[in-house]
Amino acid sequence: MTLREFLSDRIGGIMLRLTGIGAAALFLAATGTQAGVIVILLLFFLLAGSAALTVDFLRQRSRIAELESIMEHLDQKYLFTECISPSGGVYERRLFDLTRRASRAMMRAVSDAESAQREYRESIESWVHEIKTPLTAARLLCRHLDGNMRRKMDYELAQIESHIERALFYARTENPDRDYVIRQTDLSEIVFQAIENHRTLLIQSGVRIETQNLDYPIYTDKKWAVFILGQLLQNSARYRGADPLIAISAGPLGKQIQLTIQDNGIGVPTHELPRIFDRGFTGSNGRSRGGSTGMGLYLCKKLSGFLELDIHIASEEGAWTRATLTFPARENLTKL
Repeated sequence: MTLREFLSDRIGGIMLRLTGIGAAALFLAATGTQAGVIVILLLFFLLAGSAALTVDFLRQRSRIAELESIMEHLDQKYLFTECISPSGGVYERRLFDLTRRASRAMMRAVSDAESAQREYRESIESWVHEIKTPLTAARLLCRHLDGNMRRKMDYELAQIESHIERALFYARTENPDRDYVIRQTDLSEIVFQAIENHRTLLIQSGVRIETQNLDYPIYTDKKWAVFILGQLLQNSARYRGADPLIAISAGPLGKQIQLTIQDNGIGVPTHELPRIFDRGFTGSNGRSRGGSTGMGLYLCKKLSGFLELDIHIASEEGAWTRATLTFPARENLTKL
């Protein structure tokens, strides 16, 4: 608190006191009191009022500095009202009591919301694990079908598994800290695992894959990185052009490793590029071809933030799309 702030807050009271002192001086003068006595009384009241204001200012400034220090050193700021004791008059004690009650109500509401969110997340994870059983059974039954029907069923089952996986990761983004562990892994393992996970879609879409220079150690969570790369592969297959090709290569960028996934598909309109990571954004290509949820790239961006992984997409409509993933150097990671 500055002196100017204090005085502006007290200006009404100060003006009232000055008016009272002036009225008292006029009254004394009208009753014949000597001028010297009036001056002495005026000086006394002015000095006493100034001293009272000074003491009040110093007390309040000290109190605010104390409260700011407590707030600054708290890791959980919302516990502020639980860590201080009210001082001063009845007004401040009542005010702190109301603030503390409001804070406790807020903490109960947050706790209830977190509990509901945790239950939702656990139910989604349980549902995902349960539904994998009938999906596996359906795949086994597909083996008894003829070639063409089997390929169609494999494709549809792969699409179902992709949507289920996306739902699982969406639930995990709400409380990610316990779901991922960043450690050293091989980039080539992540790439080939993602390709294998989406083999059915890539084959039935007629997509060729070319890989180059993938033997680099990187620091990331393998499961999450496979998911991110898988979403990019799905997009390349879904928005493919004639004779579809996906070229995947990597190279060093200082101490970082940069992975590039480029296709020769239909591309993204220039005016839509700034919005491709928005939640639920499907774009003109998604609307024309159908089946797009607008969640794949949104999840890629969100998960990349947790992994401290930079993701960038460039495209030329009707020609190509290039996704660039830059994996952080070990010394730059804050969570390892």
